[in-house]
Amino acid sequence: MDLPVIIAGAGPTGLMAALVLGKAGVPVILCEAEPGLTHDLRAGTFHPPTQEMMAPYGVTARMHETAIPVRRWQIRDRRSDLVAEFDLGLIADVTPYPYRLHIEQHRVTPIQLDILRAETDVDVRFSHRVVGFTQDDDRVRVEVEAGGKSMTIDGAWLIGADGGRSAVRRATGIEFEGFTWPELFVVVSTPYDFAQHGFAMNSYLSDPVEWAAIFKVPDDGPPGMWRAAFPCSAEESEESLLDPASVERRMQGLVAKPEPYDVRYKSIYRVHQRVAKDFRLGRVLLAGDAAHLNNPIGGFGLNSGIHDAVNLAEKLVQVWRGEANATLLDRYVRQRRTVCIEQVQRMSTMNKRMLEERDPEVQRQHLLELVAIANDPQRARAHLLNTSMITGVRNAAAIE
Repeated sequence: MDLPVIIAGAGPTGLMAALVLGKAGVPVILCEAEPGLTHDLRAGTFHPPTQEMMAPYGVTARMHETAIPVRRWQIRDRRSDLVAEFDLGLIADVTPYPYRLHIEQHRVTPIQLDILRAETDVDVRFSHRVVGFTQDDDRVRVEVEAGGKSMTIDGAWLIGADGGRSAVRRATGIEFEGFTWPELFVVVSTPYDFAQHGFAMNSYLSDPVEWAAIFKVPDDGPPGMWRAAFPCSAEESEESLLDPASVERRMQGLVAKPEPYDVRYKSIYRVHQRVAKDFRLGRVLLAGDAAHLNNPIGGFGLNSGIHDAVNLAEKLVQVWRGEANATLLDRYVRQRRTVCIEQVQRMSTMNKRMLEERDPEVQRQHLLELVAIANDPQRARAHLLNTSMITGVRNAAAIE
């Protein structure tokens, strides 16, 4: 009897891996610790290659029913307003999706789950927490807690897609190398329309004291919601940071207006910059946040997880069917870990440091360089290929 692939975590990464495997006829058991899909308010940007990867499985078309296509994005400066604007139309010749697609993560996972249940035989088990495993040459025995009881499920392979605090990664003993950024991040959502002040629906505001990342998401429907993320001191209490007066001050710093902002949601989270030392231990593989974490500037985290899921699952289909040797999975590790370190981690760190640069002259040079890039179609095109993650996907595919 062919053993199933077991996946820990029903976030976008785990669901996407299950969808690729399930559509190929590979038996899958998907275990999620929570009683249902989680309501994550942080991620919401899908880059062109991510849309391409999800399209064959019906996810991209469903996303487009409510999502907002964002072709232009901006770098702004709190003191001098607009610095540079980039138009993804410049790369329309290399992708059918020359725009960022904005839709909240918690609106995408139900789409993935719906397709999974309608079109595959994947066994989805909520309230099933993967806590550990043992393995030998022909199987992995996954330890699961459900309903106050412990059980063991035998599988051919285990994919750890169970987030930044991954129990699967901890059980492997693989080191999670990197660091945690010293500041906290406050995220605020409002229906106030920043477009009337010239803001693109994806804008990054540089400032040596308090930078911000701003983008629009569809919410429950028109007119949508604008979301702003700010850095803040970890020395302040969460109560103080979420105090209405503190939130109002930050929002007024974006665009001053006489009446208070209508704040619909506000939350705090901590940001990490980490990569697992390896993405594989025998029959156990890591993907998404379980394998790597980065700051949110540029929208790389969620997208990288989807790229991991599709890359890994496509290879695992071949291995499970006996069409390829298990060493093919080491190529997944080489491809995704290399690109994660050389591009995703590097670009997200560079983006954050550029926005928060405190030296006025260094900041001025950064901004002048962005202006020069935006005004040169060839350089702008190369920049868009990088920031849209197309270059990263191409580079990964070239790794043997």
